[in-house]
Amino acid sequence: MKLHNLKPQAGSRHRRKRLGCGEASGHGKTSGKGHKGQKARSGGSIREGFEGGQMPLHRRLPKRGFNNIAFGTDYHVVNLSAIEQRFADGDEVTGDSLREKGLVTRRGLVKVLGNGDLSRKLTVRVDKVSATAKAKIEAAGGTVETV
Repeated sequence: MKLHNLKPQAGSRHRRKRLGCGEASGHGKTSGKGHKGQKARSGGSIREGFEGGQMPLHRRLPKRGFNNIAFGTDYHVVNLSAIEQRFADGDEVTGDSLREKGLVTRRGLVKVLGNGDLSRKLTVRVDKVSATAKAKIEAAGGTVETV
């Protein structure tokens, strides 16, 4: 088998629908948009949840209670099983080192959870550590510091 012999699986690739390419194409004239109306026009569409002028459902339903989303603290969660795979014995685990290894995607607060086992002696310096994670890190001979 060579690279020039490779072909995609039969039926796995679809041709792009070529709109407005004559009647014989099957998508000519109105290009699948039907006749006239708002949705046939260029840029014509109605927003999500619009009910034709009727009071929409999201405004008919009462809003009650407290929602903590605006005030809550958002942590990037990392499990011990992921740390075990990517860090060597004696390494220092910080927010920056977790970003370098790809365990955390963007800047922000980091919390380490105790899912998985840890056999390496690590120094963990993050914003928050769960009780089980702290116990497992210290049992492996490591140290935990909250920043």
